[in-house]
Amino acid sequence: MAGKSLMYKILEDHLMEGELKAGTDIGIKIDQTLTQDALGTMAYLEFEALGVEKVKTLSVSYVDHNTLQDGFENADDHKYLQDVASKYGIYYSKAGNGICHQVHVERFARPGQTLVGSDSHTPTSGSLGMFAMGVGGMDVAASMAGHAFHLICPRVINIKLTGSLPAWCAAKDVVLKVLSILTTKGNVGTALEYTGEGIASLTVPERATITNMGAEMGVTTSIFPSDERTREFLKAQQREDMWLPLAPDADAVYDDVIEINLDELEPLVACPHSPDNVKTVAEMNEIPVDQVLVGSCTNSSYRDLMVVAAMLKGRKIHPNVSFGVAPGSRQVLEMISKNGALADIISSGARILESTCGFCVGCGQAPRSKSISLRTNNRNYEGRSGTKDAQVHLVSAETAVASALTGKFTDPRTLDFEKPNITLPEVYDIDDSMIVKPAMDAQQEILRGPNIGNPPSNEAMPEVVEAKVAIKVGDKITTDHIMPAGPYLKFRSNVPKYSQYTFCHVKPDFADTCKANVAKGQFNIIVAHESYGQGSSREHAALCPMYLGVKAVMAKSIERIHMDNLVNFGILPLFFTEDADYEALECGDELTIDMNDVAFTSGEFIVKNVTQGTSFSMKTPLNDRQKEIVRAGGKLNFLRAGGK
Repeated sequence: MAGKSLMYKILEDHLMEGELKAGTDIGIKIDQTLTQDALGTMAYLEFEALGVEKVKTLSVSYVDHNTLQDGFENADDHKYLQDVASKYGIYYSKAGNGICHQVHVERFARPGQTLVGSDSHTPTSGSLGMFAMGVGGMDVAASMAGHAFHLICPRVINIKLTGSLPAWCAAKDVVLKVLSILTTKGNVGTALEYTGEGIASLTVPERATITNMGAEMGVTTSIFPSDERTREFLKAQQREDMWLPLAPDADAVYDDVIEINLDELEPLVACPHSPDNVKTVAEMNEIPVDQVLVGSCTNSSYRDLMVVAAMLKGRKIHPNVSFGVAPGSRQVLEMISKNGALADIISSGARILESTCGFCVGCGQAPRSKSISLRTNNRNYEGRSGTKDAQVHLVSAETAVASALTGKFTDPRTLDFEKPNITLPEVYDIDDSMIVKPAMDAQQEILRGPNIGNPPSNEAMPEVVEAKVAIKVGDKITTDHIMPAGPYLKFRSNVPKYSQYTFCHVKPDFADTCKANVAKGQFNIIVAHESYGQGSSREHAALCPMYLGVKAVMAKSIERIHMDNLVNFGILPLFFTEDADYEALECGDELTIDMNDVAFTSGEFIVKNVTQGTSFSMKTPLNDRQKEIVRAGGKLNFLRAGGK
């Protein structure tokens, strides 16, 4: 009998429904959940709607996105989140305690357990041998209520690392190399498992950088074994009792193997406007840079900031560069403030930013127009920074600092000083005073400010959908395109308000068009091509279109989390079987789709284009359970009616 991957060992231990066979639907038990405030408010409103007295999981509610309180909305949401946490048994990490994924790795993640989070970068905890997935808020709510989490059992690719990182190369360069191979599309139903002798040289913070950016490839999750490196980290975090050794079988069989020799790596950069547009830093020909930012859940660990401080010690940032540093957690900030590293960073001319997601989600630090911005975060989608024509590049902390010092793209290997040798501490500073333990107070009054509403309800799918094509887009449409972040984040708990900004940077009149169609008794259809719904797990990219009367998304392919979110809100995903059918459709075309029993049973739907007088067939990729959720009008309706 063939050996098992680590991924399948953990799934087997948590299997509640189905068979561990790639491509099949399985239900697993969830041990932990996390939310962040931008998506958490809606997740907890959905949890409350399920009528459960307390959470069935170890759950943590983080405040790390909407910390810029430029109005009452964010502060009201945070009070709501803390009240809900107190009442239902959830840990509450206050604003300023740090970015959810950084803090979760530090204080909660455990080898061998399962975690779902309402943020696409939840797989960061795979650095500790955890099966961790980013999902929509409705799925987090259902998991907290004790329901099995359903997913397509992934095929597993073994990323086999050999050798060790050469000087001035970093974990960011490893994951950018993987991105250059797998790209950001075509990886639905795939998971990555890192093995090989090369992993022994990578610390947990370095592994976290790698598992974090698996999200950019659209994979289900990424995982490292739990080994002595894991034990060292947990011991330093005073959590050694949570360690256990976990590894794949020596004869584990994988669906594919990609071997990367770390010895051969060189500093890399993801160029605009996609994380898979990878080049070497040396290729950038010393192009001048305007802004450099270090931080985000990808590169804001103690290890990263100690590298930054050592490179900056006694040196000054180039006068033409705006340079900012955001520590990933309060623990990191406190430790570098005590050991003098923070003073070295400040003395260089750096701006110290709050320990939040901040610039990564477009909340502050928007670069000037047509500028070159180097950042250590994970996404560089057009306009995500807050400046539509800015050219955002993704690099390691080492490359970021080298370029900030010289004022131009700089391969750190060309610097006239040696790369600093950073040793992780034997003991981290432990102060969990900003993580409020749940009071389990059933009488807790929950404040709901005027920006907070109930989750919008949906009706069961009608037998016949008469609709108009409200928008037609191309490849690689991200959830940022659908529902922008940045200054719009504060409306996440107010769907009627937030829905006004749906596709606002792509088709500014989209929301008004949808409302006008609904007023005439017609639904709406979104038409896309390949890899629709890349990026963030934000369920609002399905929730707001549902609110606007969207009943189907017709595409060549749809990314995993977004397709789950469409199902959760009763929107039918349909796949083109012929490119010609996509090409023929026009925005404004009137369509009729039969949604009868025959169509749902067969999975084949006949689309009549009333405007053009043509018909064509489309297929849904959904399994039987997902079809029932869509027919019910979404997961909330499905669970309330007794579905599982």
